[in-house]
Amino acid sequence: MKGPVVVVVGGSPSSLAAVEAAAWEADHRGVPLLLAHAVAWPTGSVAVGDADGAGWRGVAGGALAEAERHARRVAPGLRMTSEVLVGEPARVLAGESRAATLTVVGGGGEERRGRLHRGPLTGRPAGCGHCPMLVVRGGANGGGPVVLADDGSQAVRAAAEFAFAEASARGAELVVLHTRGHGTIDGEGIPADLREEYAGVTVRTGRTRSRGRRAFVEASAGAQLVVVGVSGHGRVAAELPGSVGRLALRHTACTVAFVPAGREQPWSTL
Repeated sequence: MKGPVVVVVGGSPSSLAAVEAAAWEADHRGVPLLLAHAVAWPTGSVAVGDADGAGWRGVAGGALAEAERHARRVAPGLRMTSEVLVGEPARVLAGESRAATLTVVGGGGEERRGRLHRGPLTGRPAGCGHCPMLVVRGGANGGGPVVLADDGSQAVRAAAEFAFAEASARGAELVVLHTRGHGTIDGEGIPADLREEYAGVTVRTGRTRSRGRRAFVEASAGAQLVVVGVSGHGRVAAELPGSVGRLALRHTACTVAFVPAGREQPWSTL
């Protein structure tokens, strides 16, 4: 049985955009949606007038209720649950990823100024755990392609499966961008199983006037999703030396998916 899509709820505009994206993903995968609000338990003195935590529980409950309203607008019949989880958001997200199909967070700057916590991207950006993670950012661009960042590494296979599934579900073209001047996937080198399963997906190699990282950023400007492979579980994409993960998180103009390598891919039936 496939696990839920888990989205971190904070009440900010970027958080609510993430909730709507997560609801769409869960609906298309036929899995439940888990709305998770992470609260870092204070290590110092308890807030004055809130010794039993009723204040932050009320705020969390309000944020979750608003998130559910947004999710219902996207997928009215979707099965969903909500939880208040104690812990640093990045650690909570990594823990929930063990049983999840997908995790989703907001990537806007205001996410760092949350009332109860700083947001899942502060300090440990793009903590890619045991399943793919979407960092929702930028405006909607439903007519744009899905861009696969192919750096020639072993992680690109899992990222390619995710990218093909997303392109198929969105009715979008798949653009393969070789981020280091070369790659393992192009129009002629698509693995046979992906070519057969996603025969309706048009694939082309990305072309820009720039090279390397700058080309990657430019390609994302017209895209609706960029997909990046990450080697190893629990690694933080933005902390990988020289990785396109850091670049994607900080500079892309659209939503980014970080896909860990070396795990059975439950999203291939999206």
